[in-house]
Order: sequence, then C-alpha cells, then structure tokens
Amino acid sequence: MGDRLSFFLNRLNERLWVKPLLMCVLSTTVVFLAKTVGSFEVGKLVPEISLDSLETLLSILATSMLVIATFAVGSMVAAYASASNTATPRSFSLVIADDVSQNALSSFIGAFIFSIVALIALKNGYYDKTGRFVLFALTIMTLAVVIVTFVSWVDRIARLGRLGGTIEKVEAATTAALQRRRRTPTLLGAPVGQRQNFGKAVYGGTIGYVQHINVSSLQAYAERSQLRITLAALPGTFSAPGRALAHVTADSGVFSDIDTSQIAKAFLIGDERQFDEDPRFGLIVLSQIASRALSPAVNDPGTAIDIIGTFVRLFALWVEPVEEGESRISEYDRVEVPEISAQDMFDDAFNAIARDGAGCIEVTGRLQKALESLASIGDAEMRDAAIYHGRLALSRAENALEIPEDLERVRKLARFATSG
Repeated sequence: MGDRLSFFLNRLNERLWVKPLLMCVLSTTVVFLAKTVGSFEVGKLVPEISLDSLETLLSILATSMLVIATFAVGSMVAAYASASNTATPRSFSLVIADDVSQNALSSFIGAFIFSIVALIALKNGYYDKTGRFVLFALTIMTLAVVIVTFVSWVDRIARLGRLGGTIEKVEAATTAALQRRRRTPTLLGAPVGQRQNFGKAVYGGTIGYVQHINVSSLQAYAERSQLRITLAALPGTFSAPGRALAHVTADSGVFSDIDTSQIAKAFLIGDERQFDEDPRFGLIVLSQIASRALSPAVNDPGTAIDIIGTFVRLFALWVEPVEEGESRISEYDRVEVPEISAQDMFDDAFNAIARDGAGCIEVTGRLQKALESLASIGDAEMRDAAIYHGRLALSRAENALEIPEDLERVRKLARFATSG
C-alpha cells in the first residue's frame, strides 16, 4: 500500500497546478482566520494599525506578486522547453517535478491570492483593531517568505532545464529506482521457479506501458482462488494484444473459475514509462541524452563521456551487497516475479553509445575503460555482460574508425574482452 501511495503521490507532484491550488486554499483560510484572534484576551494588547497603511501594503503586494508569478511561469516554461530540446523529452517529468520551482510558484501565487482576498475583506470592514494587526503581521511574514523564496529560486531557475542539471535529475531518479529494486529484486514476490509450463496466459485490455504492479492484490486473489501467478511483464514492459502480463496455474489444475480480469486490474498501464519502479527507463533516458550529444548537429562527446561515468556509478551501486535491515523479505509466496538481468540493463545503457560513438576515439576509448572496470567489479553476471559489450563495441569501432593508430588503441583497451 505504501509503494502504491508513493507512486500516485509522485504522479501528483508532476502536476504543476496541485501545489499552487493548495497554497491558494491555505492563503484564503489564513485571511479569514485572522479575525478570530480578537476573541482572545491578547487581542486587547495589540497596537493600532492604520487602515490606509495596510491597504497600501496589500495593494503593493498584490501588484508585485502578479508580475512575479507571471515571470516565474514564463521562466519555468522556458526551462521545460530547454530540457526537452537539449536532453530528451523523456526527462520532462523530472524537470517539471522540481520541488524548488513548484514551491516558488506556489508561494508567489499564494501571496497574490492572500493580498487580493485580504484587501477585499479589509475594504468591507471585516476586521476590527486586532484583526488588522494580525493581518499586518501576516502580510510582513508573507513578504519575508516571498523575498527568501525569490532569491533562492533565482539561483535554481538559472540551472533548471540545463543539460547538466537534467542529467543530475535523471541520475538521481535512476539511483532511487535501482536502490528500490536492489532491496526488493522480486517486488516482494517469490523468485520464478524452474518449471517449463507457466499455465494460462493473462492479457491486458489496454495498450501502453506497465507503470505499476499491485503485487499485494495479486497475492490476495491467488490465495482466495488457490492459484500461483507468474509475472510476464515488469514495470516498463509494453503491453499490447498478444503480449501476456502474467501466467496462472491453479492448484487443482482447473481454470474454469479464474477471473483473469481481476489479475489484469493489478497492472496499471499508461501511455508513458515512469522512473519510479522502472530502473531500466532511467538507463535508457541517459543513453538517449548521450546519443543526442553524439549527433552531428550537436557534436558534444564530452556529455557522452560524462554519462558513461554515470553508468559506472549506477552499475557499481547495483551490485553493492544489501546491508542487513535494508532488504525486505518476500511477502507474497503465490506471486512469482522475474528479476532484472544485468545483460538487459547493459543493452539499455551501452548499445546506443557504442553505435553512435563508434567513430569517436574519445568515446570509444572511455567506453572500453568503463566496461573493463565493470567487468572487474566482482559480479559474474555483470562481468559476462561487460565482456559481451566490450567485444560488440570493438566490432563497431573497427567498422567506423579509419586511423590505424586509433583502432590499435581501442584494441588494446578491449583486451579484457578479447583475451578470453
């Protein structure tokens, strides 16, 4: 339930209107609650605040906040467009979910709504002496919050949407997804058994990408119906007609009472892949950024080299041993879930870079060094995947490099993959 709630909260965080709406509601509530202080004894001790000075202050706040909020929206839209054009459109959801920018926009809009509502209430005689003092104090606090927020946000908006900042966001999202999957490699289900017959196939009724799987609901249905469910689609899998989401076997061997629609409902399918539970998507997005940097129109091998270093960090994290207390015990014994293979992740990460950077000695050389590092990291599955991709990258370089010295250099760097 916690993972499912976290997934939907992350989707809400990608909606730009949510936080401003909450701030508008909060601002309006505070304006009307300011009058209630007059019912306490402390209200008799407050000084008198001039009505004209308060109206002037609120008018200035309303006018300036409208301008700043409009400027903020324009700056954020420009940053989003920059992220899509310089990196990849797949990074848009991460850029728009930037908390600092959303909080800044919410503060500006909230301050504007606060000043407008307070000004209307003030001009209609809603406040007494105590209410005017409380409103004055709230206005000064609002100004202070807006100033601090604006100063910190200006520094953030200067980086938002820039290529380096976008890469950092994608790496952070991928790291979180890898950490989550490293702790629960089978999504708290059981490992897939060795049997050959996985039973009746279950198909989805929606075409799109699997974004989330409610494994707990699958376990509950399997217990009620005496079934075993083997997942055939992990988060990130494209669901289409003829592509099974799961396979079902009945303890009794009879399938007549199985409602496959109940199983299909556990798979949340959408039009786009999400980073939360799909670590391979993060690797693909990073690889796409590197490919765009290697295109003739951009010609930026430095970005591709930086992303190769990012991949080394991510894969080194993937094979780190899980500390005691960090891993979670499998809770769902009737749901079998396959693990992500290192070979698939290496395909996502390195195929595009090896192809598009085959003719660039700087990229090809750094790629071979990175693969050699990963091959020596101590994990057998990762070693096999690194050797395979080292050989593949060498074959591509042999077809693309024209200078014999460059080719000889790559061959020396690829000896870890060809010596065996």
